[in-house]
Amino acid sequence: MEQEMNLNELQQIRRQKLQQLCETAYNPYEVLRFERTNYSTDILNNFESMEGKEVAVAGRIMSIRGHGKASFVDLKDQEGKIQVYFRINDVGEEKYAIFKLLDIGDIIGVRGEVFKTHKGEISVKAHDFVVMAKAIQILPEKWHGLKDIELRYRQRYVDLIVNDESRKNFIIRSKLISRMRHYLDARGFMEVETPILQTIPGGAAARPFITHHNALDIDMYLRIATELYLKRLIIGGFDKVYEIGKQFRNEGIDVKHNPEFTTIELYQAYTDLDGMMELTENMIKTLAKEVLGTDVLLYQGIEIDLAKPWTKMTMREAVLKYAGVDFDDIQTDEEARELAKQRGLEFDDNATKGQILNLFFEEFAEENLIQPTFITEYPIEVSPLAKKIPDKQGFTYRFELFIFKMEIANAFSELNDPFDQRERFEKQVKAREAGDEEAHRMDEDFLTAMEYGMPPTGGLGIGIDRLAMLFSNSYSIRDVILFPTMRPKDVKQTNEGRESDQSQK
Repeated sequence: MEQEMNLNELQQIRRQKLQQLCETAYNPYEVLRFERTNYSTDILNNFESMEGKEVAVAGRIMSIRGHGKASFVDLKDQEGKIQVYFRINDVGEEKYAIFKLLDIGDIIGVRGEVFKTHKGEISVKAHDFVVMAKAIQILPEKWHGLKDIELRYRQRYVDLIVNDESRKNFIIRSKLISRMRHYLDARGFMEVETPILQTIPGGAAARPFITHHNALDIDMYLRIATELYLKRLIIGGFDKVYEIGKQFRNEGIDVKHNPEFTTIELYQAYTDLDGMMELTENMIKTLAKEVLGTDVLLYQGIEIDLAKPWTKMTMREAVLKYAGVDFDDIQTDEEARELAKQRGLEFDDNATKGQILNLFFEEFAEENLIQPTFITEYPIEVSPLAKKIPDKQGFTYRFELFIFKMEIANAFSELNDPFDQRERFEKQVKAREAGDEEAHRMDEDFLTAMEYGMPPTGGLGIGIDRLAMLFSNSYSIRDVILFPTMRPKDVKQTNEGRESDQSQK
């Protein structure tokens, strides 16, 4: 209570200072613009050529030192921090009196001369300044930053002000997306936009968010994937398309999952799974070099070597290696279910051998996949949009890329047989009727599109949030989403289910 009272007292003092500023006919909120000539890093990195020159810098006050007739301020802008020297003889008595009303957190613009102090610190000697915003709220203590994790996510604006590591994360994320676009554009891909509001959510096994369109008087869904619309564009004659955008899945929250997340999906006609594998590996290696300057990442204390050839193994090989079970020796669904029961795994009463294999992989293999690993040959039951492998009954041309136990990418040789696709959709419909809320829905328009003819196509989806986690060495997905989904403070907690790991492209 005492600490709260002290904070309130400090806020009241700041309000009084603001009132004093306004009474001197100096209302900071009436300032419309400030012509900045340089960022802090321009000056710090080019001192020899800028010494003695007049500059204009702007930013937020992060510290104030000194007293009497001279003071130092650390001014923080988008690029970094620079010291500013205020002296009564340089700015005048009237302006120095205004300076005395400033606090940590206030936003100012400064015009002055670049110089170096007796201690050798590159600084700006203020000749004039303007106050552009008064901070009424108190920033966290500078040496400790904003340590309350939940508060960092709820008040990202404060987190970005005081935690340089958070700022760095989002700069990395921005560069990652920018360079990803450049990589694909340079290879003939076309960026497109497809509907977020859909009448039939498809392209993934997930529960959608439901809304209602008043004018049409119909329920609509926030998309769970972009896949089916992008495939329509391949059918329409575009050979290479991609979309970067938000997906929405009405599921749980944990360090790898957020209900609103960002993916890139791309489709290329006349190629296959191997083509997608080559593109995935080359693109991620290139992005690491361009964004981070290295292809060896340090993630949670472990070196991730992107330069070495990436491991490839089938799902069956991974389960044999990490669970000690060879599913080639299992002949029936009943045998698979009995084995799962012996291992203490939970499964549906009607689970098939393919579903049990996938369950074994998730339980025993995923946690061992640290270095980049392509897992191939997924069971058809969990891959309703991928082509069958002709000589391997029950398996599909599909891979998922795992790095440090996380699924990063998902790719198919896309199913282009409309009759096979209809049959698989029908099985999904039956699964929904049996209670599987994540099963695919029947999309007649997509089936009609396929009947016009779809060329052999490779498709790839990458979770941009998770890739940003790897590139920025962030433990939680919330550390790379500017404004992650949070329960309002005044809403009581209810049980939250974990988001399904069986996220499709």
